[in-house]
Amino acid sequence: MSHSLSVVIITKNEENFIEDAISSANFADEVLVLDSISTDKTCELSLKMGARVLSHEWLGFGKQKNLAVRLATHDWVFVLDADERITPNLKIELLSTLKDPSADGYLVPRLNSFFGKEIKTCGLYPDYSLRLYKKSKGMFSDVDVHESVKLDGKVTKLKNHMIHLAYDNVDEFIEKQKMYSNLSHKNKNIFKAIIGPFWTFFKIYIIKRGFLDGWHGYIIAKVYAKYTFWKYIK
Repeated sequence: MSHSLSVVIITKNEENFIEDAISSANFADEVLVLDSISTDKTCELSLKMGARVLSHEWLGFGKQKNLAVRLATHDWVFVLDADERITPNLKIELLSTLKDPSADGYLVPRLNSFFGKEIKTCGLYPDYSLRLYKKSKGMFSDVDVHESVKLDGKVTKLKNHMIHLAYDNVDEFIEKQKMYSNLSHKNKNIFKAIIGPFWTFFKIYIIKRGFLDGWHGYIIAKVYAKYTFWKYIK
């Protein structure tokens, strides 16, 4: 017997992304959108697409996703961001997996798109993330950013990737990394602030072969190097 699935999405002002996200998940038994008091048409569009929509003030990424998972109807959940898409091949694999699960959680590969280009270098692919799991077996870490699922049980990998529409343009990429550096900053360390960015750039652009993606790879390496600087200088 196939297990029922809830796809959960947390949102705040995601009117440009939410319809396609829900559309990619419309095979699920439930799509739950937990909104953080959006001021645009996110909730209206989500309801139009057939999602179950609830609202709650922002708690931080980890806490917000844990709340969304707890509110989901079914024990098996897939956690999807508004700027992510479940591909047709991943949909087929998910439905097949839920017929007879062999694990309590599944790592899903993610293909990231930067400024309109899908990136498989820079250490950004396959970018595994635990997204499909039994909610009775796991929960997200209680952090403000870069949250991940901690699972008490067996974990294995799926083969087919989802799509992540990471950044539309360079300015958006830079501003988001500035925000992340504020949320995840380390103790101020001048040495790491000076040396760290050089290593980050070298690792992404040379070791992880970002140069194969030309201008895109260069910009990705450079901005992540800046993120390393911001993280240790504040």
